[in-house]
Amino acid sequence: MKNSGSGILSWFASLMKVWRREFRLVFTDVGVMLFFLFLPLFYPIVYTAIYNTETLKNISVVVVDESRTPQSRHLAQMVNATETMQIYDYAANLNDARELMNRHECYGILQIPGEYAKKLGRGEQAVVTFYSDMGLLLRYRSFVSSLTEIQMALGTEIQHEKIATLGLPASNLSGAPVKSEAIMLGDPTQGFASFIIPGILVLIIQQSLILGVTMLAAGATERRRRNGGIDPLAVNAGPMATIIGKTLCYIVIYIPVIFYVLHIVPMIFSLPHIGHITDYLIFILPMIIGASFLGMTLSVFVSERESSMLVIVFTSVVFLFLSGLTWPRYAMNWFWTLLGDCVPATWGIEGFIRLNSNGSPFYEQSHPWIMLWILAAVYMASAYLLTRYRGSARPHRLRRA
Repeated sequence: MKNSGSGILSWFASLMKVWRREFRLVFTDVGVMLFFLFLPLFYPIVYTAIYNTETLKNISVVVVDESRTPQSRHLAQMVNATETMQIYDYAANLNDARELMNRHECYGILQIPGEYAKKLGRGEQAVVTFYSDMGLLLRYRSFVSSLTEIQMALGTEIQHEKIATLGLPASNLSGAPVKSEAIMLGDPTQGFASFIIPGILVLIIQQSLILGVTMLAAGATERRRRNGGIDPLAVNAGPMATIIGKTLCYIVIYIPVIFYVLHIVPMIFSLPHIGHITDYLIFILPMIIGASFLGMTLSVFVSERESSMLVIVFTSVVFLFLSGLTWPRYAMNWFWTLLGDCVPATWGIEGFIRLNSNGSPFYEQSHPWIMLWILAAVYMASAYLLTRYRGSARPHRLRRA
């Protein structure tokens, strides 16, 4: 029992040596500090500032009015009254309007046919054509939303006019048989920043952590290469004590980073943040642990400090798509869904958005939280095996801590 107790104390002592050594490496390496501290400090500000306009407003539209009637002018006025569209000019024909669009003086063309007023007068369906510049899907979505509202409002007006001609009190009728109201959960402004930035913030935390971890591992590889396979800054510790000691160091460093990125930044830019900070700090903890072990696992592909940038640049775009921010995960095939399940940020983004933007209670996010712990365990095993293999494949002459 005495030997067992001394062995446990020795293991904890070696873990603390690794913890202290990792702190020294982090805060004496400008490159690692850049990615651990300055990248999470400035990247959220830059990303959010770019998208903080939230919605597109006053997009230039050209009208080709071939009808030239009070009805067509009323339609053009309704278009101009929307928050999204603004009439830039009236063109004589469609070719002139296309020239304006080609010069990017407008991004939409509203073509009102010559028989527009006649068809409305006969009670027939009038067709109006709208051409949209598809260079930006967000702009197209705004056009479609505004045109749908105009169509419904104009249809209601025409319906009232028809009822009035029959001598019925149209003013007492409601605007539509069924009243509909849209409630946007988690994004009441329907803004692009409120939609995508909360997920991007979680991904920034993961990627900055993995980048710093792989750079530290590459630095150790370079030191071994310069010293005949020996790292002069290494400490005599087992593989499990090594990976746990490193992870504890990263957790301590990232606690204030998480508070700033996930709490302060949404407050600065008035993004949705109705969740409680304690909930998403506890929720993100296994993601930090899993991302640390994932970085140690990916370090096998990194032999130089500069090559760590290539690993992160390659995985960042892939992880963004797999997270479901740009394309819903339920619409992906089984392979991409499975691959996304292996990324800690995927579950971190899902749970954080529900906690922070939708106000979901913590117990309802037990599934993504459990998945994060499972990934942390899997990547801990892979990091342990790789660390043990590296330790057995190189000389064991270490300096005294």
